[in-house]
Amino acid sequence: MMQKKYEDFGIVLDFLPHGSPTDPRPVHLREPIAQVLGETFFTLLEVVPARGVSFSSQERVYLGKNQRDKIDRIKQRISYEDLTANAKNELPHAIRKAIQSNEQRFVDFFNHAGPVTTRLHSLELIPGVGKKLMSIILEEREKRKFESLKDLQNRIKGLDVMNALVERVLREIQGQDRYYLFARPRRVSP
Repeated sequence: MMQKKYEDFGIVLDFLPHGSPTDPRPVHLREPIAQVLGETFFTLLEVVPARGVSFSSQERVYLGKNQRDKIDRIKQRISYEDLTANAKNELPHAIRKAIQSNEQRFVDFFNHAGPVTTRLHSLELIPGVGKKLMSIILEEREKRKFESLKDLQNRIKGLDVMNALVERVLREIQGQDRYYLFARPRRVSP
């Protein structure tokens, strides 16, 4: 089965009604844009709103291939460095929102995560999880699978699950790690 490669929904990080400040064209020739975080792959996108549409921060918008109501088109994929200061401030909140809307995906990760290498388990890639906490997580999931992030939080003392996941996703978006658990890595052109 072919895995889908596009985002269906996104969370608005910043709306620039006068276009990007890095756009070299005069202001009157720039098109409005919004910087958006994709909910599934945590893809950073620049989108052009439909005529007359404005966005508010943290608004959920449809990005899929079917009829879009608020978005004219997806302009381009962008990197963390391309985000405005406001978008960078909004990003952790948007990541948290995306995790909450896809909670089962993250619960499944904790229920099924395996080793990355012979010396490194994928659970250890979560900030705050070392060998000891990893062993506790593995023992707990053997007893009974985790049912929710709240269940995980209640059973694993010493780990702030939501903050750890937000920090992990943020690191992946910033390209700070060679391993990707949740975000789609950005391809770098040669």
